[in-house]
Amino acid sequence: MQIEFKNVTHSYESNNPLSGLGLADVSCKIEDKAFTAIVGKTGSGKSTLVRHINALLKPTSGEIKVGDRVITPETNNKNLKPLRKQVGMVFQFPESQLFEDTVEKDIMFGPKNFGIPEEEAREAAHKMIKVVGLSEDYLDRSPFDLSGGQMRRVAIAGVLASDPETIILDEPTAGLDPVGRKEIMDLFKEQQQNGKTIILITHNMDDVANYAETMMVMHDSRLRAVGTPKDIFNDQDLLDKKLISLPQSAVFAQKLAKKNFKFESLPITINELTAEIKQQIHGE
Repeated sequence: MQIEFKNVTHSYESNNPLSGLGLADVSCKIEDKAFTAIVGKTGSGKSTLVRHINALLKPTSGEIKVGDRVITPETNNKNLKPLRKQVGMVFQFPESQLFEDTVEKDIMFGPKNFGIPEEEAREAAHKMIKVVGLSEDYLDRSPFDLSGGQMRRVAIAGVLASDPETIILDEPTAGLDPVGRKEIMDLFKEQQQNGKTIILITHNMDDVANYAETMMVMHDSRLRAVGTPKDIFNDQDLLDKKLISLPQSAVFAQKLAKKNFKFESLPITINELTAEIKQQIHGE
């Protein structure tokens, strides 16, 4: 399901000429079944952009095409359930949205809300609890008796249980330790490999380097750059303007370059950096 923005502008309180501008004439495509990362400073327009995809926000001008569905300023709130079933959203700290008295009921809530019969929703809950790395024993427990990391997995299982085609992740690893972050990111990479479109909003450049295929850079409500992470992280103009920061491997490579290592382009992952170092040492 391809997603396309065409000259999308969004003004908060659009009838007020002094209202804040959330998006300014954004045009882009997010490819079907791809893993796309959206980066930028706080307030750059990242979250405003993705909230248009399932019509949580409507454009002030322009249009968004999500598969066969077109969202315009005139789009009303009727019949949006099919769209919102197609586009699942994992908000930052999703565990704060848990509210049922058992894990099973919480995971079932989304599917049932979209009209999935109760027994099918229960089957989805039993399947997805295992997908997120927890056993079925957790289903009868209160979500509020779980650890923070376990609660987050339950919240993610609730999104996956509705079987969305596209999954939007708004800082999904915020507050997690490195092991927990990797487990969650591996989970979503696996979802992409199984045919889902993944859209990641993040400040963590290592996650972008390790998982994303396409990278979009937002700044001051505008889309400033689109490309592969390798190309974007090697764009000196973006670095000079401080529109992006570098993943740790690239930062380390810059330090090595001051000690006579030579890189045609900055390696952006540990594997790339290791291969470059081995090659140069072996060559010597």
